[in-house]
Amino acid sequence: MHDGGQQENPKPEFDFAFVDANKTKYADAYERLMKLVKVGGIIAFDNTLWLGYVAEEEECVPEHLRVCRKTLMELNKQLASDPRIELSQVSIGDGVTLCRRLV
Repeated sequence: MHDGGQQENPKPEFDFAFVDANKTKYADAYERLMKLVKVGGIIAFDNTLWLGYVAEEEECVPEHLRVCRKTLMELNKQLASDPRIELSQVSIGDGVTLCRRLV
């Protein structure tokens, strides 16, 4: 198809992405989505407060939830220190973290 002289953008750009998948893969998903979500777009991560367990001492967390708790705590630290995004964590339900891409 002829584009009238304008170059077609081969890279898809999305306004919004919602992540609610394997919690241990959130960090990988984040890096991939930073390439797909346009500047000004939002990446939302579900369950980032993990039933409130991210604020508990590890010994207070049921053993079967500890791996995801640790992974989500690492993700939260990564997002909080990433200058490419503006961050808001909403404490509704299990927590939703909204990341607005700045660059």
